[in-house]
Amino acid sequence: MVFHTAGIEVQPWIPPLVAFGISFFTSMGGISGAFLLLPFQMSFLGYVNPSVSATNQLFNVVAIPSGVFRYWREGRMVWPLTWVVVLGTLPGVFIGAFLRVAYLPDPARFKLFASAVLFYIGVKMIKALLKERNADPRPSTTRIRQFQNMNSCHASRPTDPEGLFSNGVTNPDASRFNLKRIRFIFDGQAFDISFWGIFSLSFIVGIVGGVYGIGGGSIIAPFFVTFFRLPVHTVAGATLMGTFITSIAGVAFYQMIAPFFPAMSVAPDWGLGLLFGLGGMAGMYLGAYCQKYVSATLIKWMLTGIIMFTAIRYAAPFVCL
Repeated sequence: MVFHTAGIEVQPWIPPLVAFGISFFTSMGGISGAFLLLPFQMSFLGYVNPSVSATNQLFNVVAIPSGVFRYWREGRMVWPLTWVVVLGTLPGVFIGAFLRVAYLPDPARFKLFASAVLFYIGVKMIKALLKERNADPRPSTTRIRQFQNMNSCHASRPTDPEGLFSNGVTNPDASRFNLKRIRFIFDGQAFDISFWGIFSLSFIVGIVGGVYGIGGGSIIAPFFVTFFRLPVHTVAGATLMGTFITSIAGVAFYQMIAPFFPAMSVAPDWGLGLLFGLGGMAGMYLGAYCQKYVSATLIKWMLTGIIMFTAIRYAAPFVCL
């Protein structure tokens, strides 16, 4: 099957199959899998036009709703965190998309940029995971009790009618949210994070995600886990939802600016993006369902391994030179 915008030919069953396999695992950590689809498209399919970023975001638009639906159905969405992520990343995505077309159209320079970003994230995750071995991540009982008393009038714990959290993972309790702090209780642990800290990080990540064509989820999820010490089981739904919203904006923006770059392939390849999206839709739904049975540490090590492998693969040609 020929995809004219991408300028490639591939069997139609390959894109959905690859997307399914990637999304099943990455969705457990709040990542759509687009950051791994990008090297697959560039290295294996030979799709190196700037429009590959837009096609990647089209994959997010099609695939992510199934995973978000599963997290929402099971009451595992921290909505205040979700909307701050959306508000922060949305303007950054527009800036990143422009930078991708105007300054990073060359695939070699783009791969080097992507490698640097992923390598930095991978190193930070490894350091955080090694620290967890000797640290007690749970706050004192007194602190939890004080936090619960302070927020008792604001809390409303989601129900779990299906009895899904059999492994001890409980629903997030989003207890307070304003323009200064985001506070919630999850699995007996109190979390109190800065609104503007999350917003600023989301904005920067939005720029990087717009350049990379991933919506920012694969970057912001590791940052939430490593820098803000948020549990991966609550981060997943929020980052997937944020990636979905920003990817819609990214696809629209790439499509809008395409006429201004007639000599360049900028708009998404809709056929290829839909095929990837259909496979990702099934993979994300199953990954979101299975996440509650997998330990947070295992999910984080899995994400770290994937990120470092991709970063090294991108950087290898430059190191060899």
